[in-house]
Amino acid sequence: MFVLGNFFEALAAVSGYAVEIFWWLIIIRALLSWVNPDPANPIVQFIERATEPILRPFRQLIPTYKLGFDISPLFAILFLYFLKIFLVKTLLGLAIRFR
Repeated sequence: MFVLGNFFEALAAVSGYAVEIFWWLIIIRALLSWVNPDPANPIVQFIERATEPILRPFRQLIPTYKLGFDISPLFAILFLYFLKIFLVKTLLGLAIRFR
């Protein structure tokens, strides 16, 4: 069963790194929205395409027209923080149990 424990440990590590990457991409996108970058820039396009699936559900829940500004990155970061705590620690707990 140690193989299954190693699998869950590796899955927890990869999930933790993925959450961190998305965390930083959302922060970069929020900072880029302040400076209004060139939308034709491939880096800007990549950041927007990578973060839009995460931000879209939060934009639907919290419309920007009521507040005047977009706070979906804040809620997305909080959600990613929750995922990091819940998912990664759960996977690490499973890894310990299967060893």
